Amino acid sequence: MIIDYEELERVILKEDLAYHQARILLLVDAVAHSTGHSRKLDGLTKLAKLDFLLRYPALAVKVLDSLSESDPRLNLSREDIATPTEVEAPMVRYKYGPWDDRYYAVIGALVGRGLLRYVKGRKGSVALTPTKEGRRLADEMSQTRDWKDLSKRSEAIADASSGMTGNAIKELIYRRLESLMDRPHRQVIR
Repeated sequence: MIIDYEELERVILKEDLAYHQARILLLVDAVAHSTGHSRKLDGLTKLAKLDFLLRYPALAVKVLDSLSESDPRLNLSREDIATPTEVEAPMVRYKYGPWDDRYYAVIGALVGRGLLRYVKGRKGSVALTPTKEGRRLADEMSQTRDWKDLSKRSEAIADASSGMTGNAIKELIYRRLESLMDRPHRQVIR
């Protein structure tokens, strides 16, 4: 039996919180440095909905008007477009749309490590922005083979959601992906 250790390592990493922390750091950094987001990712609803679009990039083009399947930053293959819910890190359907039970642990770990910090959000919401160290790490990660595509995809999602609230994105997801959201709560979105 031949074991592909690189593939095994990728599988373990994706199940590990480190993978989710890295993805969220790249997403928050991209949003904070994209025009129209006031230098922060404002609210947990917005975080969850943008993370959904990041994890399901073939669905992002159906939700965000300024995205196209041909946008090279999304790095979509024909297979991705044909099977948009077959993704490496699926989410779960909750009452208010896609959610991931790990967000609190992921955010806490990133804040605890000094990579993200809390800032004042609109209407008392929790907002996140990268620290200087978080920005440096996100920049370094975006230059590596393993994280470059996800970094570019984060930038595309951030640019396309400029000026939108988390609730506005949620409403678009429900309207444009109605059949996908019409499923029992706590079911994996596949």
